[in-house]
Amino acid sequence: MKKKQPQVKRIQNSRARFDYELGDELLVGIALNGRETKALRLGRGQLRGAFVSVKNGELWLNNMTITGNVGLPIDVYEQTQARKLLAKRREINALMSAKHEGSMIVPTEVLTRTRFIKVRIAVGKGKREYDKRHTLKSKDDARNVQRELKGRF
Repeated sequence: MKKKQPQVKRIQNSRARFDYELGDELLVGIALNGRETKALRLGRGQLRGAFVSVKNGELWLNNMTITGNVGLPIDVYEQTQARKLLAKRREINALMSAKHEGSMIVPTEVLTRTRFIKVRIAVGKGKREYDKRHTLKSKDDARNVQRELKGRF
């Protein structure tokens, strides 16, 4: 008898690519309790406004919201609490040096496909207003070109 593959829910930070120029990405683990794990597997998490900080040589994920439902109660103060990220010392040191240079550490995605829940984080530099406008303009231009090509054939 085959095991049933669980539905994979994508939890992404959609604003991360718009607000930051992302560089190196890193896949790290996250320390969760059972209710939080189950809620994330059901897709009940949100990364909007989340950021990674370094305290005492450890990585912490702040402002990530995990909400429960009727059968899965998660208290209000537990929904946005800081959660420890699990990474190797060498990786933490590289991220700390990037942070000292003025970059931000931004979570971009939560991966729930395998047995362990992982968080993809990236080193990013904040975009200016004109960079954001340029990004929107290039997306609109690409969309218009695709529309024109679709209409011709």
